Formats: sequence, C-alpha cells, structure tokens
Amino acid sequence: MNDLIHAIKTTVNTHSYLPFAVYSSLKEQRIFNVPIIKPVLIVVLDGEKRLGKDADVICSAGSFIFLSNNPMLDMRNIPSEREYFALLIEFEQQDFAVFNSRPKTTQKYLVGTIEKSLQTLLQQFIEWSAFAPPALWPIRRAEILQYLDFLGYHPVRGMAGDTRLSQKLHDLVRANLAEDLSSAEICAQLAMSESTLRRKLQAEGTSVQDIKDQTKLGYGLHLLQTSADSIGTIAELCGYQSQSRFSERFKQRFGLTPSELRKTKLHESGEHLAVLE
Repeated sequence: MNDLIHAIKTTVNTHSYLPFAVYSSLKEQRIFNVPIIKPVLIVVLDGEKRLGKDADVICSAGSFIFLSNNPMLDMRNIPSEREYFALLIEFEQQDFAVFNSRPKTTQKYLVGTIEKSLQTLLQQFIEWSAFAPPALWPIRRAEILQYLDFLGYHPVRGMAGDTRLSQKLHDLVRANLAEDLSSAEICAQLAMSESTLRRKLQAEGTSVQDIKDQTKLGYGLHLLQTSADSIGTIAELCGYQSQSRFSERFKQRFGLTPSELRKTKLHESGEHLAVLE
C-alpha cells in the first residue's frame, strides 16, 4: 500500500492535469450534501471514510467504495495517526460501453478490499497517467471497470445509469462556469423550450438553479480539496463575483465554510495558512 501512496504523491507533485484526484486531510472533515455527479471509485489508503447521515457505510484504509451518481451524500473523512488519504477516479458514461451487457441495478454503491492485484492495477494506472495523453484515459478507466467486474463486483456494470437531462445540464454549466449561462442560452444549447426544460428537470426532482448551484459549489469543494489556490481565486473560478457570497452559499450547502474546510488540511501551527487564505 505504501508503494501506491508513494506513486500517487510523486505523480501529483510533478503533474497538474491527471485522470484522478487525491483528497487528504490532517483533521476530520464532516461535509454534508456532497454531490456525486458521475460514478466514482474512492480508494481509501489511510484513515477512514464514513458515508450517510448515520455512517451507514464505513470504508477503512485498504478498502474502496464505488459510488453511482447521487445528488446529495453526507460524508466524514477521518484521519489516522498520520492523515486521511484517498484516491478518486471519476468515470464517464462511455467508459461503461466496454461491457456487452449492462443490466439495470438499483445498487448505489459497492464496497470491497484493495487486494494485491487491484493495487498493482491502480499503481500502473497512476504511473501511466504521468505520460499518457488524455485521449487514452478512457481506455485505462474501462480497464479498471472490467477488472472490478472480473473480481466479482458485477453490479458495477449497471452503475453508470442512464444519461439524464440533469447530467447534460451539469456538463454544460461546468464547461461555462465563468459565463453564468442564462436559461435562454441553456435552452438554445439543449435545443428545447424553457417550459420543456423546466418540466423535464422537475420530473428528475431538480431545477436549473439547483444544478447551477450544485455544479459551482461541487467544483469549489473539489478545488479546496485538491489545490492550494486562495479561496478568492476558487470563488472566481466557480463563477462567483464575491468571495463572501461563495463562502455563504458553500456553508449553506456543505455545513462548513471554505476556511473551515481548508484548515482541516493544515498542521496545528497553521503552516501555509497565509498563502492558502
């Protein structure tokens, strides 16, 4: 396991654009209503992750959880004596095309152990990503899906779900965060009327504004976990003109401010606090 952690840290320190992310903390993180936009594999390598309001799912070091898309999920990231450290690999709908059959499933998650062969596959993926072009990333993501299926986690075949309108709208908003697309612009991009857009989103239990907020704040959460950018810079990257407005909306959704989350990643001495804030 230490070899995999070392490979991840080495790759992250030398490359900025990668087909995976790393979430880590030195203090416990308790975050509410986390949006899971796309299926994601979370590999816990140090510490413990708990999911659900009552810690319904516990994923300890040396295990993984595969999540299907979920609009809101409560989670706790709990450090060991060293830290909380997890690898995240997000999958696209087309990655699941590798399966000839994709039976429907209502299963929202899979939990498993990181056995030696899976650890080797993940380490190869990490090391390969340091030099492979993005056009090849889907091939290796599909390989991970196939291997999980080979190991007996067969429900993974159907955990991509159908492509919903809300997913398409998320991708559109995510690609245009700085522009804050109007409803008219969104409808033009999706080739449908505003009334049809509202009706279809309502059937999926959401709205244009809900998806805008989810997309912007979800990206902000990701940047706070993975970058050293200042909170003001992150607010701007997420399409907020005001850092205070971003912080207010962030706390309303996730239950803590960006500053409080950022402090979970700092030593007690507050080292680097001035740079990060």
